[in-house]
Amino acid sequence: MRLKTFYAKTMTEAMQMVRDALGEDAIIVATGEERGAGGGVRVTAAVEPVFELGGDDSAAAAHDWLQYDSEEESDAVAEELTDVLLRHGVPEDVMDYIISCATVMGFDDPGVALVAALEQMFAYRPLPIAASKKALMMIGPPGAGKTLAVAKMAARGAMNGLKVGVISADTIRAGGIEQLQAFTNLLNINLRTVGNAKELYLAVQDLAAMDQILIDTPGLNPFSAEEVRQLARMIGAIPVRPILVLPAGTDADESGEMARIFATIGAMELLPTRIDIARRLGGILSASHHGGLSFSDYSNTPKVAEGLSPVTPKTLSRLLMPGAYRERTVAGLQGTRQGGSGGATGHKKTGTTQ
Repeated sequence: MRLKTFYAKTMTEAMQMVRDALGEDAIIVATGEERGAGGGVRVTAAVEPVFELGGDDSAAAAHDWLQYDSEEESDAVAEELTDVLLRHGVPEDVMDYIISCATVMGFDDPGVALVAALEQMFAYRPLPIAASKKALMMIGPPGAGKTLAVAKMAARGAMNGLKVGVISADTIRAGGIEQLQAFTNLLNINLRTVGNAKELYLAVQDLAAMDQILIDTPGLNPFSAEEVRQLARMIGAIPVRPILVLPAGTDADESGEMARIFATIGAMELLPTRIDIARRLGGILSASHHGGLSFSDYSNTPKVAEGLSPVTPKTLSRLLMPGAYRERTVAGLQGTRQGGSGGATGHKKTGTTQ
């Protein structure tokens, strides 16, 4: 099938674009909201090619297509991906989108199909490693790892030679400021503390000359209207890039609900934490999908110095089904041993490692 993504201001416009380009028989594979400056929606659709009867060329094309889109191979890919996604507790609606998108592309390798589907379904926006015009604010539920994420960002910025300013609004939790101050002292960064939106505005103004401004916030109960309003006031007080920090392994339905709430007050990106101890990642897929959030970086260690890594379709696929990559590694090692067993007359190959 041919796969194409359309972007428009409204869903009605996007669906009309699908019909105009692919016809009435187009299959909708995935939809989502674009949370960038222009907003809008995106629709990914697919359609089977039509082969006219009566010529050798068309018959050959049809034969090639059938070879490419083998039903048995497609079923096998769908079955394996279903098993993987069920193990991770992925919600049914998200799972249907992923499997439909993966199988419609015609790849016979489940790992490759999953990477392609994740690339189509989700957006990816790594955290900046250079200067940033907007402050980066970590928001999320209690215990998500916001303070550690701020510390990792500060350490990365300092090691890259950036002037980093750090602000903590986490004045409620016992030891919250002390924990972050322990990190900022090591980095020779003066930690600012604020208690409300006005103080936050003034602190950001004072740090305007910094390359990056990082803001830690108190853990928020997203189901408390008053707490949500308080955080919304802080987000609205300054030019800021709010990033939802959410621990992996959280129930998928709750993750999706929380992501929708945080998205309503400005969250545009998702930073999953505790990847190293989570065995079910359905929650972060649900949060990204239902909240319309781009994946940014992820944290898989409590060590500040080892920092954060960008989420990509390939890293996400590897986290979801590591077995497929282990099999490839073993197969590659076996092939290398077999290829290198031709005797002592071969020349040693030199070059760069990737």
